[in-house]
Amino acid sequence: MKQALNDLLLRLENTVNGEPWFGRSALSLLKEVNPEGVFMKTGNGGHSIADLLWHMITWAQFTLDRLEKKQEKDMAAFESLDWRTIDPAIHSWKNGIKEFTLIYGKISDLLKKKNDAFLEEKVDYRDYNVQFLLNGLIEHTIYHLGQIAYAQKQLN
Repeated sequence: MKQALNDLLLRLENTVNGEPWFGRSALSLLKEVNPEGVFMKTGNGGHSIADLLWHMITWAQFTLDRLEKKQEKDMAAFESLDWRTIDPAIHSWKNGIKEFTLIYGKISDLLKKKNDAFLEEKVDYRDYNVQFLLNGLIEHTIYHLGQIAYAQKQLN
């Protein structure tokens, strides 16, 4: 059976590139961002839009690695990348959108090959299952998209 997995997959795909209930999808919003301002900090030492994008990429990669059961990166490796120092020469806006699209595409492709039983599997380095992880990834993405939309309004 794949009903629960298909429901999660639909939510994930709508969040990234569909027509979600909450507003614009991630890729729609990210493509509207003016690349000239993505490295500027907003508010009182808040994160830049680029900071937020690369933060989302880190945890999407964590999710993908957990789904693929990769053991070469442990929690310390991901935590060291969380809120990393952004170097515009390395972490360009174009590269960020490309990486974001690639990772979320890989997650979707992997999930299409699984069934509902996969959702009950325990996640390495965590005390929860795959279903909780995927719901968390979707919620995390939506949360930071709101921050990006707000930051973009402040910069314009």
